[in-house]
Amino acid sequence: MPNIPARYYEQLPDKRVRCTLCPVNCGIKPGRKGICQLRENIDGELIAGAYGQVVSLAIDPIEKKPLYHYYPGSQILSTGPNGCNFRCPFCQNWTISQTESPTEYFSPVQLVDMAEKRKSLGVAFTYTEPLIWFEYLYDCAMILRERGLKVVAVTNGYLNEAPARELFKLIDAANIDLKSASPHFYKKVCRGNLDDVIRTIKIAKESGTLVELTNLLIPGENDSEKDIVDIINIIAEIDPLIPFHVSRYFPQYKYDSPPTAIASIEKAVEIARQKLAYVYPGNYIDNSNTICPGCGHILVERVGYSIKIPDGAVNNCPECGRKVDIVW
Repeated sequence: MPNIPARYYEQLPDKRVRCTLCPVNCGIKPGRKGICQLRENIDGELIAGAYGQVVSLAIDPIEKKPLYHYYPGSQILSTGPNGCNFRCPFCQNWTISQTESPTEYFSPVQLVDMAEKRKSLGVAFTYTEPLIWFEYLYDCAMILRERGLKVVAVTNGYLNEAPARELFKLIDAANIDLKSASPHFYKKVCRGNLDDVIRTIKIAKESGTLVELTNLLIPGENDSEKDIVDIINIIAEIDPLIPFHVSRYFPQYKYDSPPTAIASIEKAVEIARQKLAYVYPGNYIDNSNTICPGCGHILVERVGYSIKIPDGAVNNCPECGRKVDIVW
């Protein structure tokens, strides 16, 4: 594995460094790693120690990301690193994000070659936290775009402004977790900052990235009506056409609360649809059709990850002529 210098850091006295990639801004002593476990101080230099070290690799339906408005029905090679810059105690992928797991090295060329061989739409950087895999994601994205393949990210959005502006210029579509509308929730539960995530969402939109958002609805944590209304207001202020996924929580990692009640998901979806054009329940089998906000005509029928496009891929609704907010 190559020893790749990291980007976005500054050197400090006594061979310490400060990583400036994400808002944690870790101060790292020689021989230590940042909170993400992907970036390491080696003799006063910050190294992207996890460069190309893949913790998971699979072909997934694009709907699993979830992305419902980006090439519906397509398959995409999906991968991620062994690490994260959040510490969510309810993490659904904690075995590969919060603990050390076996990895295998794939160079950027090897990864893109595999995507081509599998006739994938491109590569989705997902499963854990891919934005802090900055150097590897960037190098892969450059090759993917050269070959006409797509770059997708599924992320917590916790990145500093300068690297976010650089990276999202190369990302075609992203699902960003908006875990709560409460700054207190972000600080206490995730050890993050809400404003930084909102800034990333806006940067992604400004960069031309197709953005969808997901909120994991956790009983007793972020599922009150006020929580739901507040998060919807944030999204509506950015763009009410952003697709919003209200996802069902299941007990994982340090949380043992029962799964989110179906009635809670349905209520949140009902409230969200008062202000947002596209709202989808997630993590349970339900009718998650994409319907035209203008007339209610079904554009994409869904049952789980299976889809049907009744009219074929259309740019305008066959019933009312409204522009379809889907990239085919």
